[in-house]
Amino acid sequence: MAYDEFIADRIRRAFQEKQVAYEEKKMFGGLCFMVDGKMCCGILYNKKKETDLIMARIGEAASEAAMKSPGCHPMDFTGRPMKGYVFITPDGFDLEKDLHYWIQLCIDFNPLAKASRKKKKK
Repeated sequence: MAYDEFIADRIRRAFQEKQVAYEEKKMFGGLCFMVDGKMCCGILYNKKKETDLIMARIGEAASEAAMKSPGCHPMDFTGRPMKGYVFITPDGFDLEKDLHYWIQLCIDFNPLAKASRKKKKK
């Protein structure tokens, strides 16, 4: 199953309401929202949990505090959590104010985030 398009639309609206320019890229079997060429947040369907998750890039400092929030978990694709990233389950973003909270954390961290290196063309 693919990610929920309704949730993707909610994220798009949040970026538009905040007047933040973004690009979309399909990756990780989901959809990633890029700001200034850097991964900002995304949505994917987690088969193990059978639910959609929002991936939020909020930085290490904010992630520690965020773990106390409902629905917030370490982002873990491979058995090893990624520093500065968290997953949010639907109970953490059902309400619009909650979704906007997470999107704003991502936007606030974005200027501090490092862009990934571009692959050299052969």
